[in-house]
Amino acid sequence: MQLEFIKVHGSENEFFILDETLLERPLTQDELVSLTKIITDRNTGLLKGADGVLLVGTAKRKESGESMRVINNDGSEASMCGNGLRTVARYLSEKKKLDEFIIETMHADLQVKKAEELGKNIQTFQVEISPVSFNLEKLPFNWKSENFIDQELSDLAPGLKFSAVAVPNPHLISFVDHGTLTSPQFEKLAKYLNGKNPYFPDGVNISFVEELGKQEIFVRTFERGVGFTNACGTAMAASSLMYVLLKGGMIEEKIQVTNPGGMVQTIVHKHEDGTYWMDLIGNATFLNKVSISLEDILDSKLDNSNSVSLNEAKAYREFIENFSAV
Repeated sequence: MQLEFIKVHGSENEFFILDETLLERPLTQDELVSLTKIITDRNTGLLKGADGVLLVGTAKRKESGESMRVINNDGSEASMCGNGLRTVARYLSEKKKLDEFIIETMHADLQVKKAEELGKNIQTFQVEISPVSFNLEKLPFNWKSENFIDQELSDLAPGLKFSAVAVPNPHLISFVDHGTLTSPQFEKLAKYLNGKNPYFPDGVNISFVEELGKQEIFVRTFERGVGFTNACGTAMAASSLMYVLLKGGMIEEKIQVTNPGGMVQTIVHKHEDGTYWMDLIGNATFLNKVSISLEDILDSKLDNSNSVSLNEAKAYREFIENFSAV
């Protein structure tokens, strides 16, 4: 069975999009996990690998529409991915010839739309990040209270304060200085909480956040099932929410969020019932189209693939270079 992938990135968080609706038959779960591990391997995978596979399918909760599943490069499944959602939004926008619509994800049907370009020739999309929950059972996080906001994990990271929130991916967020942001302490803590530990039985995405100025933050994230990535969309949205709640950030106004892979904008919203949701605005860059058979992938014969460059990488690099120079 022949498979057609598009290699994409949102803030250099890289994925392969696979439209399952175009396949001869659906992939089995074992096939999906195996092919993801093979093609995303950073040493031996397709086009130097990726952070995961985004599977486009048919919506199950409503009569029509599309869904997105997120398979991390270790084969585990994430409930959502904000950077990935932007790229799927672009793919479906071009396929459906629509600028605004809804995509079904594991826990929510999310509004997506084409947005004003962040830079020259930078395809930009705005996606909803929700639902938001502070209930520790939702993460899950084994702690002695119902929520965990601006508190210490003194046994693990003395002197640092953390907040836990599900969006719906689980996130643990700490505002730190620049030295702590790049310290070995970050990786040590992240690996511990994503291994066997008494706090997060399913692991957790961990972000260290540095305040850069008014409505401006930098976010570095260790993603559950992946490790350090250039960016994590839900982490940037969750960090923006905590910036508003704890650091005086403005609600309903754009926040500039930089990351190792570039820059996005976020907007934190509050419903009348007191709950929150966020908009995530950023690039949806297409890098390559790749054709290869499922059989060749499962046999690790990736040299049998056929790849065509989509010539968008240069524009994004120029955007980041110009942005960094400001």
